Amino acid sequence: MMLLRFTTALLLMTLPLTACADDPSGPFLHNGVTAHRGNSGEFPENTLPAFRSGIEVGADWIELDVFRSSDGRLVVTHDATTGRVGDVDVRVAESTYAELSAIDVATDFRKRTGRSLEKCPPERMPLLEDVLKLVMTQQRTRVSIQPKMDCVPQAVALVRRLKAEKWVGFNDGNLAYMAEVKRLAPEIPVFWDRGPQTDLAADIRTARQHGFEALVLRHDGITAEKVQQIRQAGLEAGAWTVNDRKEMERLLDLGVERIYTDRPQTLLEIMERRR
Repeated sequence: MMLLRFTTALLLMTLPLTACADDPSGPFLHNGVTAHRGNSGEFPENTLPAFRSGIEVGADWIELDVFRSSDGRLVVTHDATTGRVGDVDVRVAESTYAELSAIDVATDFRKRTGRSLEKCPPERMPLLEDVLKLVMTQQRTRVSIQPKMDCVPQAVALVRRLKAEKWVGFNDGNLAYMAEVKRLAPEIPVFWDRGPQTDLAADIRTARQHGFEALVLRHDGITAEKVQQIRQAGLEAGAWTVNDRKEMERLLDLGVERIYTDRPQTLLEIMERRR
């Protein structure tokens, strides 16, 4: 682990550490590693420390989930309620941002990993704007936004206001949401999430019709034939969400180009060994 971190640090030292928001043409990474909810194997999911770590370890994308609070703020969290991750259980869409920001969303992670408050201090639910501003300070890693409710127009408007288009993509299985992204911002990449037993031929036709860039299948439904069909259609072949080393190896052997994982360092280590 220490060797991996040292190697990653050396790699990052060779790249610009910061970037002006007016010059987003820098050397974005293209390694096919999406840090799922940030580096959520090492930090509480969908928190700023998890996103910072995803950038630091060298994932080319971090991924997050978005709801709209009752007072219209775009907040970063996966579930419709906060009970799984937090110390208070409320419905996100029925709560104000002030109410949501009072919840310690590191509670579950601290319990699951046996960490103390000192090792894992309380974390607050970030705004999407907070994460976009973080990502825009560098030119290596981009962020994929997964809307968990009908908030695509508001999210795209925020991206436009911040001039963050070059740093942003969207992913989800909801076709209406992903089609709306392409209608409002055709230049923003879309990673369309699909299930393990999806009708792949129909999905490929739909993805090409809407101008999506990738099909991301649940990992247990991926075969070499499916990967070949996706790539022959001019789409990127991806898999979600993979934390097992052997499964990572299997998917890479099949030619999968993008893997969503809670453990981006593990995947990067495997890729480095295979070079």
